[in-house]
Amino acid sequence: MSPAVLATRLRAGERIHVLDVRNRAESEQWPLGGDNVETTHLPYMQFVQAQAKGDVADVVTDFDDGEQVVVICGRGESSETVADALRDHGVDAVNLEDGMRGWARVYHAEEFDADTAGATVIQYQRPASGCLAYLVVSDDEAAVVDPLRTFAERYVEDAREYGAELRYALDTHVHADHVSGVRDVAERSDAELVVPEGATDRGLAFDAEEVDDGDELRVGDVILEAMHVPGHTTEMTAYRVGNVLLGGDLLFTDSVARPDLERGDDGAEGMARQLHRTLHDQVLSLPDETVVAPGHYSDASTPADDGTYTATLGELKARLEALSMDEEAFVDYALSAMPPRPNNYEEIISTNLGRDSVGDEEAFELELGPNNCAATAD
Repeated sequence: MSPAVLATRLRAGERIHVLDVRNRAESEQWPLGGDNVETTHLPYMQFVQAQAKGDVADVVTDFDDGEQVVVICGRGESSETVADALRDHGVDAVNLEDGMRGWARVYHAEEFDADTAGATVIQYQRPASGCLAYLVVSDDEAAVVDPLRTFAERYVEDAREYGAELRYALDTHVHADHVSGVRDVAERSDAELVVPEGATDRGLAFDAEEVDDGDELRVGDVILEAMHVPGHTTEMTAYRVGNVLLGGDLLFTDSVARPDLERGDDGAEGMARQLHRTLHDQVLSLPDETVVAPGHYSDASTPADDGTYTATLGELKARLEALSMDEEAFVDYALSAMPPRPNNYEEIISTNLGRDSVGDEEAFELELGPNNCAATAD
């Protein structure tokens, strides 16, 4: 089964039974998750031992008669062997082509139904990591926000399909979970690189336009208004277009940003206090109808009616207890349940600042795994 077909079936709400044959630590760190995914874990070497003993029939009892089982591993090699053996024992088993690395190349797009001031706004979804990016198109111009390097060509092509050329490639902040595509998009188009003011203070090593709080970028007939929203990082900058807040890693539909990826454990408390001030002084004062379009979603996230992972600010106020906490309670919440930091985050940050250079395949390998940019493990 191709990863694209699996993604389509999951989006349709189809129940999928997964047999994960990676080692337990890898499986638990980076699951193929979702509310409609049931996972059975059996490390490959245990399956080989069962096969050698003639006990594969015992494994088969884990599956319902007639149900299809999708077997996964890292690269689709060990899982292919297991799927073949299960089929020999009457199980409708299919191998996930290219494994989790193939899953990491799935990229899906949904168009907003929200009020976007006449622009067309598309949300890109990467189910393997929960990364979200955005394309804003108005008239014959477009801007891409938080592009991923792996999909740089996709944004250029999609803009042209909408009859537009990319004018801007923007990052909301210095990302720690994926390799940014702003420079690669600029190389493939006439897009101008845009980063938040403050990126230079963090060691930016390439030329880019810097935007500050209140700055405006015109894209066709619409304006993207920059909004400095520190807390996840010092330079974190969101963009308002119409009734939509392209929020980056500020606020998610099921959590708030983690505060430790820039300044580490020693600086996490101060950043958490800054995040609380940002939310209460700037974000929560926006109209409740404001549609928050975050930089990530999780397996537990529920899409809106238009298929995007977004929510109105009013919905988030009602849903997220953290938004009603006082500063001390918020800091305790933000620091108490953080998941592990993203894989290779220090090297990814250095790459995104332009201080290190990596090839395309190395960049892809660096960011494999969950994003872990929210304050809570859920």
